[in-house]
Order: sequence, then structure tokens, then C-alpha cells
Amino acid sequence: MATLVPRIAQEKQENKTYLDVVNSHEELCGLRKTLMSRIDLVIEQANNDKQVYSEYSYLWTESRQEYLFYFLHFARQLTEEEIALFEEDERSVKKVAPILGQFKEQIDHYEAIHTEAMKIGGIKTFEKWFRADIRPFKQTLLNTIKRWSWAFKKNLLDHVIDSLEELNEFIKVTEAGLSVEVAEGDYDNLIKVMEFLQMVKDKQTAYDEMFDPLKDVITVISLYEVDIPEKTLLQLQELPEKWACTKRLSVTAKQAAAPLQGQEVGKLKARIDEYDVKQKEARAKYQQMRFYSYNCKSPYEHLSTANTEIEFLESHVKELQSEAALFEVTVPDFPLIEQCRMENKFLKQLWDYTFLVRTSIDEWKTTAWKDIDVENMDMECKKFAKDIRGFDKEMREWNTFKGLETTVKNMLTSLRAVGELQNPAIRERHWEQLVQTTRVRFCMTEETSLADLLSLSLHNHEDEVHNIVDKACKEMAMEKMLKDLNLTWKSMEFDHENHKRTGNKLLRASEDLIEILEENQVQLQNMMSSKFIGYFLEDISRWQKTLCVVDHVITLWFDVQRTWNHLESIFVGSDDIRLQLPEDSKRFDDTNKVFTALMTEMAAIPNVIEATSKQGLAEELEIIQAALSLCEKALAEYLETKRLAFPRFYFASSADLLDILSNGNQPLLVARHLTKLFDAMAKIKMLEEDGNITNTAIRMTAKDSEEVDFSEHCLCEGQVEKWLNKLMDTMRATMRFQFTQAMETYEDTPREKWLFHYPAQVSLAGTQIWWTSEVSSSFNRLEEGYENSLKDYYKKQIGQLNNLITLLLGSLSKGDRQKVMTICTIDVHSRDVVSKMITQKIESAFSFCWQSQLRHRWDDDEEDCFANICDAQFRYSHEYLGNTPRLVITPLTDRCYITLTQSLHLIMGGAPQGPAGTGKTETTKDLGRAIGIMVYVFNCSEQMDYKSCGNIFKGLAQTGAWGCFDEFNRITVEVLSVIAVQVKCIQDAIREKKITFDFMNSNIPMNPTIGYFITMNPGYAGRAELPENLKVLFRPCAMCVPDLRLICEIMLVAEGFLEARTLSRKFITLYTLCKELLSKQDHYDWGLRAIKSVLVVAGSLKRSERDRPEDQVLMRALRDFNTPKIVADDTPVFLGLISDLFPNLDVPRKRDPVFEKSVKMAACDLKLQPEENFIMKICQLDELLTVRHSVFIVGDSGTGKTKTWKTLIKTYQNLGQNPTHTDLNPKAVTNDELYGVINAATREWKDGLFSNIMRDLANLTTEGPKWIVLDGDIDPMWIES
Repeated sequence: MATLVPRIAQEKQENKTYLDVVNSHEELCGLRKTLMSRIDLVIEQANNDKQVYSEYSYLWTESRQEYLFYFLHFARQLTEEEIALFEEDERSVKKVAPILGQFKEQIDHYEAIHTEAMKIGGIKTFEKWFRADIRPFKQTLLNTIKRWSWAFKKNLLDHVIDSLEELNEFIKVTEAGLSVEVAEGDYDNLIKVMEFLQMVKDKQTAYDEMFDPLKDVITVISLYEVDIPEKTLLQLQELPEKWACTKRLSVTAKQAAAPLQGQEVGKLKARIDEYDVKQKEARAKYQQMRFYSYNCKSPYEHLSTANTEIEFLESHVKELQSEAALFEVTVPDFPLIEQCRMENKFLKQLWDYTFLVRTSIDEWKTTAWKDIDVENMDMECKKFAKDIRGFDKEMREWNTFKGLETTVKNMLTSLRAVGELQNPAIRERHWEQLVQTTRVRFCMTEETSLADLLSLSLHNHEDEVHNIVDKACKEMAMEKMLKDLNLTWKSMEFDHENHKRTGNKLLRASEDLIEILEENQVQLQNMMSSKFIGYFLEDISRWQKTLCVVDHVITLWFDVQRTWNHLESIFVGSDDIRLQLPEDSKRFDDTNKVFTALMTEMAAIPNVIEATSKQGLAEELEIIQAALSLCEKALAEYLETKRLAFPRFYFASSADLLDILSNGNQPLLVARHLTKLFDAMAKIKMLEEDGNITNTAIRMTAKDSEEVDFSEHCLCEGQVEKWLNKLMDTMRATMRFQFTQAMETYEDTPREKWLFHYPAQVSLAGTQIWWTSEVSSSFNRLEEGYENSLKDYYKKQIGQLNNLITLLLGSLSKGDRQKVMTICTIDVHSRDVVSKMITQKIESAFSFCWQSQLRHRWDDDEEDCFANICDAQFRYSHEYLGNTPRLVITPLTDRCYITLTQSLHLIMGGAPQGPAGTGKTETTKDLGRAIGIMVYVFNCSEQMDYKSCGNIFKGLAQTGAWGCFDEFNRITVEVLSVIAVQVKCIQDAIREKKITFDFMNSNIPMNPTIGYFITMNPGYAGRAELPENLKVLFRPCAMCVPDLRLICEIMLVAEGFLEARTLSRKFITLYTLCKELLSKQDHYDWGLRAIKSVLVVAGSLKRSERDRPEDQVLMRALRDFNTPKIVADDTPVFLGLISDLFPNLDVPRKRDPVFEKSVKMAACDLKLQPEENFIMKICQLDELLTVRHSVFIVGDSGTGKTKTWKTLIKTYQNLGQNPTHTDLNPKAVTNDELYGVINAATREWKDGLFSNIMRDLANLTTEGPKWIVLDGDIDPMWIES
């Protein structure tokens, strides 16, 4: 309102209202704020007071009528769930009438509320200024409470009044009815009197017990001052007497009517008998009605007539029953009428459904053929059948029911047939066959309807229709197959590739072509065996013949092409072969002309069928193949002569041997294959004269880059097998010469200088020779009485070992470091042997403790080195071994050496066997290195047969080398049995000291230094049990888990660690605890190989940081090398073990910031996020690859395994390292396809996918990383090979 009040005094240009003035006045604003706060306080207090009265709200919100209704029916108030159930079904909640006490409880409850409400005050004042008048509310509340109370009081009062009025009225009517005079023969009045007598009898009990409860009600409602009408009180006094008079009157009336009643009972029984006869007649007549027949024309008329008659008979029964009840006569049941009533009801239901079915079928019959919806019709029919099965069992014998059921069943059968006939495979010939089967004239047109089809009585010919449709489907499938064949082979063409040398077009059959050909041949074969082939027999036979020709020609062609491709480069490209095999060369030239012409013809016709269907092509290919086989056989015989001339050719593949032979006059080209023929020799240096390279070799270079000058120049001219033999002799002579020189200068030169003057092999063997010599001297001095001779020598050994460790800590080249580490490894064992002999107080050189050691000695008479162990002696073979590491010698190694050397001494083979990682193969190789002999290791597999094994034994017998057959028991038992005979043949020749012996139908020379060893792991899948005749030829040696702590200690010493013993204990303790405490993951390895890798890392770290304490170096190596393979759950446990073994050490991880930056750039180049953990994993992979040849990248799908190695490859590319990688899934191909297989017929080895990739990468001259990524599940069946 203040906005509407204008100001009296207004300044110019002001337009303010009174509200504006108030709002701008500070004092007025304060007063207004105080006023409003007081008002809010009063409102709050009033609202709080109002809450006190809300507990009475149900009195005016709930319905009194509804509450009273539920109380009167259930004596309580129902819950919401019970109310919902009651509204759905009144029988769901049990009804209970309330008793008088419950009424009193309800009335008392509301009276108490009324008394409580009376105490509510009339006026209430809040904060001394706000007054509330509560009197109107109070009055209204009291009135409402009274209404609730009165509802229950009024119900009780009404009950009393109504009950008394009802009784009063009943007495008046009954007395009047019983007072009527009944004469003899007055049947109607007699019935009325009897009815009143029955009524009195029925109500007597209820009325007798009515008065006391009514008096109790009067007493209760009187307590609440309810006005009871005078009339009601008077009736309550008078009615008991009146009711007694009525009962006496009924007794009198009954006695008066008794004679008449007897007469009427007889008449009533006669009428009952009469009715029984009528019901039988009616039943007989009912059963003759026509509506029982399915062919009834007007069933409803007959049912209506029958219903009228049944109703008449039922009314008659009711009259008899009511009269019989009055006269207390028992009326029998009349089941025939009840049966008629029930059957009439069932028949009505049955005929209703019959007309429904008939109407539906008649409607369907008008449907045109192309519009017939069999699925919906079938569903409807099935619903009809289901409903019919649900009818009462009484109906099932009726003709109408049977007719309806048959109609529906026939319709279902016909619809199935119609559905099958809708198949698109149905042709005109099939309709004609259907007409012949049903013998009904029928013609399929667009106007054909379902009625026409049903006229064929398909339900009687369901099997015939099914057979016709089945035949049509099979013929349609054949028709489609023939169309597909036509389309497929019309466009099927050969692929071509150019031959590298000649440029001829070589045929290539894609995998799709071969797969489709095989599949189509199988399909045609299946069709030929089908009984529905009749219509397409000619086409299928033609196609089968065509594809058989294609298959035969393709098989022949590729056999010929494979053989020609193999022989072409040999007979055309190798002049040496042409000179050696002139007749076969001429035969090949003639065959080559014919096959080249054929290739030209085939290249001009790309289509497969056209190309292979040339007349006489198969016969021509067979002739070519026969000629090529003769050439191949002659070549194999020629190669065998070369192998006999230089037996090491047995260990080279045919392809490599042919390459060697074709380049025999070019030694540098042959030198590419030296690693396959010699243990370590990889290159030879040729003499240069006037800037020209001659064929004279002056130096050999090992795989590890160690160079050794020949003691005499070796002329590499003439036949390759001859100069290779000369080269091998020169190699051995050189090594023997180096040995002689080393033995002469050892005592004149300090040992730590002497070892750098000679090749690593000579230095190592020399130290072992002098160790044997010096120990023997110590024993001699011991025998002379000098008791401390061994102890003095032990001190000398420690000094020598410390000198070597000092060298290792210095700056050495890679080759010199390896040489010193190897000598250091053997020296540690030598020291331990002397220490053991001192501890055991050995005093004689003939004690077993000394005799069981492998002792090298120099024989001045023979001027050669010999190795002795127990009673076995071996001449040093002087095979050049290069600068290779040697195994740590443990007590297990010593035992294995004794067993293997004794087996050779006894002219037997050795058979180390035991779990993986126990050193079976490596110990055998190391023993071979110890006596300077060539050791060939063969990884055995199921593909090895007796011929391939025989060729290996041929080579070993002639070269005198050792063969180690790894996983020997993977070879099949049949082959092992033949191998036993081959080995026995060799043993017999050695035992009889034969110079030559007969082996596999060939007379070959025998070199008695031959040794053959088999290693086995009995716990793996796919292993065979060795035959008994093979077991006895080999001396077994059980290999158990070696002394890891000792190995660790010796390797630490070799890497230059001074605290080796303490650190080795910590190392092995950590790995033992990891094996026990960490989870069992498939990729965890806590064995010997893993230990060796970590020690190599530790050595490199020590050399890179010489000043860092040794425990920190080892701790870093253990942590950083193992962390990448530890799963997340095990990482805290592993790090906890590290911290316990190396307390208070926190060495930072060695990082390469430049390399990490390159990794991040590579990740960005590949559109990947350079996340820190991802970059760390890539760096860890790079670190692993520096110490391991093979690395597993394991993890769940989607964890970035592939992206990790691809990012590292990209990093190498960015750094200019020129990496090469090939990835394949090894599970996608068979083992034969992966590794290769020997052709059983031609004995030709066919390289597998992995073998080819390995060879290609090995032949690359680049220095960058070369990876083969095997991306697939790990499976022992492929990974072991």
C-alpha cells in the first residue's frame, strides 16, 4: 500500500513514493525488521501449537461408513493389503462377526477421546499480543467425536429394534397361517399349514436364544444414556410369552394335520415313482436326438427343443422336492435328467466350436495359392486341436467330437503338405508327380486356391508329398551346386611367378584353388551317392570327371615343377655338376626343353580347367617326372660320393652342399658355410699378392671374431671336398702348433701375460695342463716329505685367481674379457678341488678324489695333449673352438663327466636324463670342448626317421665327432628300434677296431673317436619309452638340480666380484624365497638359466660403475632384471624380499635419458600416448634383449604386448639401427609347416616357414636387430623345437 501513498512535499524531478522513503530511512527499516521477526516468531509458535491437534485428524479424514463396514464384517480394521485382496475377491479374507464386548471397546475409545478433547482451552495468547480463539474448532471436534461414537451405538440400537420387529411380524403371520381349518382333501391349505410348521421348526432355535443377548445390548447402550423407544422395551417384555404361545399353537396344528398328512405322503410317493419312469423315457428319447451326429444339419434347433423338455422335467423335480421336504419324505436323485442337462451344455459348447472351426476352414479355402499363409493357419489349427483336447472326457466318444477332431487333424496334415509344396524348389515336374500320386486331375495356375489343393486329399498322402518335396529340395541344392561350380571354375585361374634364373612363368596354385578343388570333389562325390541324382546324373558325372583331371594334372604338374625347380639351378647353373654327370645333364636338358615349352603353353591359358584339360598332358607330365627322378637319383648318388669324401657334408643340407660344390673354386663363397662344417671357424683370410686375392688361406676367424693365423698356409684349390679336408687338417695342425708353443713359454712368462699371447682355447687348455702338472708335482713333493706342498700350491692358486680378478676389473677388450672370465671359471674349480683334497687330507696322486677329475696333460714324446679321467684317456682332437665361455664345474658336472667318459671308454653311448635346466646338453657339449672335439647337437622330433638318423651316424662315424641327440625320446618307437641296430653296428666296429665297416649297405671308414649321447626329459608330453635293445647301448646318467649357490659364486668371481660368496648366498636365497612365496605364474623362472642372465647383467653393471659397492650392483641387477616379469600382485612381496636381503639400500634404476626420449618419439610416431609405464616397459624389453636371445612378452588381451615391441622396433629405426622383424602365429600352421619335413619318398628336406625365416635373417649382412616374433599361444609341441 505504501507505494500508492504520494508524498505531500516533493522536490522537482523526484518521483518517489512513500515506500521508497521508508526503505531509505534507516530507523524505519530497523523497526520494520524487528516487527517482522516478532511476527515470524508468533507464526512459528502458532504452527507448533497446531501440531498438537493434528493427532485428531483421522476423525475427519477417514470414512465412518467404511470403518463401520469392515468392523461389522471382520470385527477389526483391515490392512491395506487385506483391503486390496478383499476388493478382488470377498472370500479371500475370513469374515468374523464382532461380539458385544468389541462394540463396547469402540464406544469407550471414542468417549475417552471426547473427554480428552473437552480439556482443550478456548482462547490462547502468543507473545502477549497475538490471541487465537480455539472454541469453534473445539466444538466441531467434539461433534465429530460424538458422531463416531453414535455410529456404533446406533448400530446396536437398530439391531435390537429390527430383531424384535422381525420376531413380532413372524408371530402374527404364523398364528394366522396355523389357525386355518384344513378339511379332508383340502391339499392346498394342508401344504400352507405344513409350510408354516416347517418355518417354526427352522427358526425355533434362533428365536429361543435371541432374548438374552438383546437384553445385554439394552444394558450396554443404557450406560451411554441412549434413548430406547418405549415400544421396544414393551416388545422385549411381551414377545417371549407370545413366542411360547406360537410354539404351542404349532404343536396343536401339527397334531390336527397328522391324519391328512399320512394320506398325502402315499400320494406323493406314487408321483415320485411316476416321475422316475418319465425321466427314463426322456433320457432314451434324448439319446436318439440327431445332434450327436457330426453331419447334423440343424443342431441348434434340436438342442433348443431338448433344453425345453429338460427345463420342464427339472421344474417338476423341484415341486416334488419342496413337497417332500414338507412331508419329511426322502426324494431320490434323478441322475438321468442331470446327465441330459450336462450333455446338453457340452453339446452346445461342442457345436459352437465346430461351427467356429468350419467357418475358419471355409474362409481359408478361398485363399489364393500364392497368398496362403501356412504358418498362421497352422498356428490356428494347433490352437483348435489344443482347445479340443481340453474338452470334457465325456464328449470323446460322441460322433460330433470325433468328426471335429478328424477335421482339424486332417487340416493340420494338409497344411503341412501345403507348406512343403510352397517350397521354391518345387518345379513343374514335381506337380506332375503329385498328380500321379493322388490320382486327381489338377492343374497349378495363379487362380488355384487352398480348396483345390485340399481336394487332392493331401492328408492321405503326407509321406508321398514329403518325399516329393524332399526330392525337390535335394535337386534344387544340386542345381545350385552345379551353377556355383560353373561360376567358380569359369573364373578360377592359376597364379604365376617368374623363375629367378630363367624368367619362365611358374604356375602357382593359391590355397583357395586347392581348398575349393578338394571341397568340390567331396561335394560331387556326395551327390553321386545321393538317391536323387537321376535328373542331374549326366552333369554331375561330367563335372566329376573334369575335376578329377584337374586334380591329377595339378598334382603331377607341381611335383614336376618342384623337382625341375630344384634340379634346374644344379644341372644348368653348375658347371661342376655338368662335368661330373654328363649323361644326366643331357637327359635334364632334353626334359628341360619339353617342360619349358609346356610352361609357356600353360602361361598362355590362365583358366584352370582349360589349361588342365589338354589332351595327353597328364601322360606327358608323368614321362617328364620319370626323367627328372632319374636325374635326381643320379644327383643324390653324386652328393653321397662328396659326403664320403668330406664326411662333415653329412651335417649340411642338400641345398647348402650344392651351393658349396657349385662354388668350389671360390673359397670365399664357400666360407659362408664354414659355420655349418666347423665348430667355431666362420671366415678365412686369403693371401693377397699384388692387390689380388689368391686361393691361399692364411688365417681363420671364429664366430666370436677371434683370429688365429695358420701355422702353414692352406691352398684352397681343386675339388672342394679335398681342399676342405686340407683346411681341416691345417686347422688342427695350427692348434697343435699353438699348444706346443704355449707349453714351451708358460714357465718363462708371467701367467697373466702369457694367456694373452695365445688363442683362448690354447690358453684355457694350457692352464689346465699346468694345473695337472703342478698338482702332480705337489703330490711328488708330498711323498718326499714336504707336508705343506698342497697348501703352498693352494695359496699360489688364490694369488693367480686374484690376479685374474684384477684383470677383469681393468679395461679389457670384449674377447680378452671373455678369455679371462673362462679361465677364471675353470681356475675356481681347480682351487676348490685342491681345497677339497687338503680338507680330506689326500696324500696320493692315485686317490679317487684326484683320479676322478678331468686332468689334461702334455705328452712330450707324442707332443700332444691328452685328457685323463679315472681309467679313461682321450687324445685332444684340436678342433678350433674359438673364444667360447665354459660351464661352471660343480660336483654334479664331475659325476656326469665320469659317467660319460666311462661310457665312451666302455664303447657305449651316454644318456643324461633329468628335468629341464639341469645342464644335460650343455654338460655334454662342455665335455666335448674340454677335449677339443666337434660336438653336433640335434634337436630330435617326430619327423626324424631311420634314414635321416642313419645319415647322421654315417657322418659321425667318419668324422669321429660327437653327436648329442637332444630330447631323443621324441622320436617314434618304430624309428628308435632301427636306431638301436645302427648304434650297435657302430659299437661293434669300434670294439673290433675296424678301419672300415658296413653301414646301411655302404662300406665307410671308421674314426674311433666317435661319441653319441642322448638327452631326455621324461616328464614332458609326447615322449616315447626307449626300447630295451636301445637302452642297453647307452649308459644312463641322472641329472638333478645343480648346486646353484656354487654356480652363482663362481660366475660372480668370473664377472669380477670380490665378495662372491656372500653375494651368492643372498642371490640364491632371494630366488628360493621367490619360488616359494610368489604366485605360481607360467612365465616365472627361478632356475639356472634365469640366474645366469642376471649375473651377466650384474657383471656389465659392475664394469660400467667400478666405484659402486658390489652389493648395490647386485641388488640393482636383481631388482631391475626381475621387476618386468613380476605380476602386480607379487611386486610388493618381491620388493620386500629385496629390501630384507639388502637392507638400507635404495639404488636408483639405471636409465638412459636419450634412449627414453627416442622411445617417446617413436610412440608418438605410432599415434600412441607416451605414458610413463608404457615407456618403462619398452625400456625393460630393450634391457632384456641385451642379455637374452629369447624373450616372452606375456599378459592379458589388450595390455599392449604387440604395441610394446612395435614401438621398440620404431625406436631402433629412428636411431638408425636398421632393425628387421618378421611376425607369425605358430598355432596357425602344423609343426611340419612351421619347421619343415623330410619327404619320405625323395628323402628331400623341405624347409618350414620358421626355418625359411631363420635362414633369411641369418643370411642378412646388416648388423641391426633381427627379430622373429611368434605371436600366439605357447605350446610345448611347437616351442621345444
